[in-house]
Amino acid sequence: MMAPRYFKLEIFLPESHFDAVRDALAAADAGHIGIYDRCLSVSRVTSQWRPLDGAQPYNGTVGQLCVAEELKVEVCCAADRLEHTLDLVRAAHPYEVPVINILPLCGIGVPDADFLKK
Repeated sequence: MMAPRYFKLEIFLPESHFDAVRDALAAADAGHIGIYDRCLSVSRVTSQWRPLDGAQPYNGTVGQLCVAEELKVEVCCAADRLEHTLDLVRAAHPYEVPVINILPLCGIGVPDADFLKK
């Protein structure tokens, strides 16, 4: 199997930091699809977590379950820019341990792509 050329990032963050993360993604050229850039989706989600001993949470209290509204940002990223994109997102993200899911993609919104014709 061939290595993925693109990944989808799912980034969970407080709404207060959306602009900073969006700008970091743009600076890394994440969300570039064909002749469009800054392509991403945003959903409101309810998340929960419990900070453990030694944590310094942005939101919540050590030892207590925290439930809060967050945003989930979904964006595509070229494989050759993945590490750079993650570095910029982490720098803009307020959480001690940001939740960034990385999923391999077969393509990015291009139904007539050459690799699908084979």
